[in-house]
Amino acid sequence: MQYDGLLSTFPKEVKLFLGSFVIILSIGFYTGLLFVGQTSTASPSGIELNYLGNENDDEAEKMVFRKTEKGMLTTIHTHVLSMSFIFFLLGILVWLTKLPNSVKLFLTVEPFLSVLLTFGGIYLLWTGVLWMKYVVIFSGVLMTLTFMISSVLVLYQLTLNPTRSD
Repeated sequence: MQYDGLLSTFPKEVKLFLGSFVIILSIGFYTGLLFVGQTSTASPSGIELNYLGNENDDEAEKMVFRKTEKGMLTTIHTHVLSMSFIFFLLGILVWLTKLPNSVKLFLTVEPFLSVLLTFGGIYLLWTGVLWMKYVVIFSGVLMTLTFMISSVLVLYQLTLNPTRSD
């Protein structure tokens, strides 16, 4: 089955539909990043504070309570499921672009590894494995970069005219 470059051969109405989807998906993804910035979880100490709290620090400016097990499981459950769908759907579109298969493979498999490391790392951090905060940051940055590159490539290739010869 030939699918390399298939994205650029779709009718303009389908391209508009897919482009609209990727743009709205991106708005949702980047809104989540704004939330990360608001909760101070963009730094190692901020991640630790957000999940482990600071109720034992008498001099803290703002008291933050440790997340409950129910809260942790809810956060991890919803994020792993939703991120899996996000990267699955975007990955389908990436496989329809005209790129080397090795690039497509990285852009479509890496996000799943990053989802596992990010949210598994958050859970392990919550259980007391404090060095996981660095894994969470690294995998979160890599996941974001992969999303950005994939969505830009898909949007760009949706603007191309068909170049396939059938």
